[in-house]
Amino acid sequence: MNIQQLEYIIAVDNYRHFSKAAEASFVTQPTLSMMIQKLEDELGVKIFDRTQLPVQPTEIGKKIIDQARLSIAQINQIKEIIQEEKGIIKGTFRLGIIPTVSPYLLPRLMDEHMHGNSDISIVVRELTTDNILRGLGNDSLDGAILATPLNDDSVTERPLYYERFFAYVSPKERALYVKNELDETDLNNGRLWMLDEVHCFRTQILHLCNMRKRRRSNSIFSFEAGSIDTLIKIVDDNDGLTVIPEMAIYNLSEQQKKNVRPFKNVTPVREISLITRKEFIRERLIQIIADEVREAVPASLKDPALKKYVVPL
Repeated sequence: MNIQQLEYIIAVDNYRHFSKAAEASFVTQPTLSMMIQKLEDELGVKIFDRTQLPVQPTEIGKKIIDQARLSIAQINQIKEIIQEEKGIIKGTFRLGIIPTVSPYLLPRLMDEHMHGNSDISIVVRELTTDNILRGLGNDSLDGAILATPLNDDSVTERPLYYERFFAYVSPKERALYVKNELDETDLNNGRLWMLDEVHCFRTQILHLCNMRKRRRSNSIFSFEAGSIDTLIKIVDDNDGLTVIPEMAIYNLSEQQKKNVRPFKNVTPVREISLITRKEFIRERLIQIIADEVREAVPASLKDPALKKYVVPL
């Protein structure tokens, strides 16, 4: 048994396909298959059921792969300890980012990172919060940018910025459109377009709607979209209203900005943090990425006093 064999079975489990796993591991498929076969022969068990498509791990294989992930993570930690001790700040950082943040933050972060002086290569994957936590757990991600607090003891949260929520109202919603500010109850008085259930942003909006425990009308769930940009387009082309994060406003046209309304009496906010596993030790590397994110966002989002207005997840 060697490290390479453990990396190969992890790759096959990730891709559930020998050819794709080999490509990701920069070896030929026969080489990868042979090395895994040797490991199975040595252990006397089958790690993968090759009769299924996609390839599936056997029951004992799942346990072996889980242990392999822990072993590889610990080996990588040894390398990270040495690099941290030597002051070496370089390498690849596998970053997850939630879909309600990425279209607004990522272009700014990429520009900031490209003009920086670090030797850090950032590989980004857009994922939901559940999939990000799964990726951190199986060591396919090093860190992530998402909404917090998660109240998860397995991760470390580093708050980056605080983003206000705003209403985006169709001019056809005449009773709401004439207002300069909306109350949270106004979210229940029109057709509220929502994200689908996989997004934590949706959960925060539902908390906002229920802030004073008022009953919602049935029309609140008229449609569930996959992105905030889709919601904005729906409001533009139809009627109703939606809720958008502050960073989305910077992507709007001047005409669209006329549809934006703040909330009165409340300041609903989401906290965006950089999270890593508790065991992540490369503090200098993570600090560089955190600093780049903070530099990439407008100054209005960096007021720590906004933390007290964070809407629960």
